[in-house]
Amino acid sequence: MLNICIVAGARPNFIKVAPIIHAIREAQKEGKEVSYTLIYTGREDDETLETSLFEDLQIERPQIFLEIDSVSLNELTGKVMWAFEQYLNKNKTDVVIVVDDLASTMATAIVAKKHGVRLAHLVAGTRSFDINMPKEINRLVIDGLSDILFTAGTTSSSTAMRGGAEMSKIYMVGNILLDALRNNRNRLKRPTCLSGIEDREYLVFTLNRKKLIDDREALEKKVRTIMENAGEMPVFAPLREKAKEVLGHLTIEYPTLHIIDPLGYLEFSYLTANACGVITDSGNIAEETTFNNIPCITINTYTEHIETVTIGTNVLVGEDTELLSSCVADMVNKKWKEGSLPDRWDGRSANRILQILFETQEND
Repeated sequence: MLNICIVAGARPNFIKVAPIIHAIREAQKEGKEVSYTLIYTGREDDETLETSLFEDLQIERPQIFLEIDSVSLNELTGKVMWAFEQYLNKNKTDVVIVVDDLASTMATAIVAKKHGVRLAHLVAGTRSFDINMPKEINRLVIDGLSDILFTAGTTSSSTAMRGGAEMSKIYMVGNILLDALRNNRNRLKRPTCLSGIEDREYLVFTLNRKKLIDDREALEKKVRTIMENAGEMPVFAPLREKAKEVLGHLTIEYPTLHIIDPLGYLEFSYLTANACGVITDSGNIAEETTFNNIPCITINTYTEHIETVTIGTNVLVGEDTELLSSCVADMVNKKWKEGSLPDRWDGRSANRILQILFETQEND
């Protein structure tokens, strides 16, 4: 029996682990001896974990909640380590899968290794190369500890090797995020905010990163640039509370800017998959737009997967408002570069991951 523990530390992690859970269920139907436990490091009453998220992804809520909620990253790390240790002491576990680069991800990675449990890092080898970012430290630690590094592409694999990971531990499985899109393509729901608006005739703007939200002056300049070049085209911005607070007053000046509440997974996926273009600070969304062949502008100074820029439909503008201006104008006028899919971004990553877990268990 292969006992898999999957750890999620934030809402986006569930979108990445859902395809693995589906792959495990299929393996069980085929008679393979495999089980899983889904753990969330946060609280059971976390408001970001709405029931519709799990319904949309067609998975159950986590079996275990560690109930850790802390503002301080160091305090959170310590509490997650203690709580996860209690779990491993009581439950037979063959492999722990951790996702991305959160403090809670690093904490569970450390505990897994101290317990001698195999550690697999999902979306390994991503770097900003800014050591002042807490997440960059988390990435270095997790990749350094992992027995199995699942990467999304050749760039991430090369980065992991340069960071000291052995080639034999690195598996380029493709982009797991796209499995969820592929699996749910026929289930997407058109949100009510698009009533009366045709597909491909609107833009989407998303904003989540604290660093960008906190620099209000720079952020407002970016949004003004977007709106001035969007012209009459509606811009839909699903924003959470702080970002909504920062930008809310601009809707008076720009009536085509529609700040809306966050959408469920199936509705949001429809919104971005059928847009004229997307402007975002999210690496995940940039990856999804490349898969959907939708023009994308990333307003960060870096992107986790450079393949979205070199091969896909993404353009990285950073702090360059002149470049942002010209890119939005090109987007609205539907003058955009041709994109293609990076290798193994085919929506079949979860099957590769599960097969590798079976094979590496047999080799132990």
